[in-house]
Amino acid sequence: MIKFKKNLSGLLRVFVYGTLKPGEANYQSYCDGKVANATKAFTFGQLFDLPAGYPAMTLGNTAVYGYLLEFSSSDVLFDLDELEDYHPARSTSENLYNRQQIEIYDLQGRSLGWAWVYLMTPNLVGKLGGILLPDGWWSSDRK
Repeated sequence: MIKFKKNLSGLLRVFVYGTLKPGEANYQSYCDGKVANATKAFTFGQLFDLPAGYPAMTLGNTAVYGYLLEFSSSDVLFDLDELEDYHPARSTSENLYNRQQIEIYDLQGRSLGWAWVYLMTPNLVGKLGGILLPDGWWSSDRK
């Protein structure tokens, strides 16, 4: 059973900052037709561009921009976990990304509540050659 903080809408909330954003490579396969709401938003962390062609976010104190996606079914979390190579039974160091809940904000800085986000450990970001994106925005057409 997946445990997550309930919000007033009862929807599953996931903050996305990379290939799961609308218009990016994995949105159509994993999110299209399943998203009830998509809101431009930000949270706090650090965003990195990885040579493999996708981003990674770590905890931090700078703005990271993306979308708050809301899904009517929590079943989508299983597919997202698989995509992000996250398995709850494994240790943090064995996962590519780790899923946790963080507070999300609208573009005016008002809290939108809590949502799941996939984070990478700073150690792994370093091993994979991550390059800090100080503006907090990743796009596949950035290069």
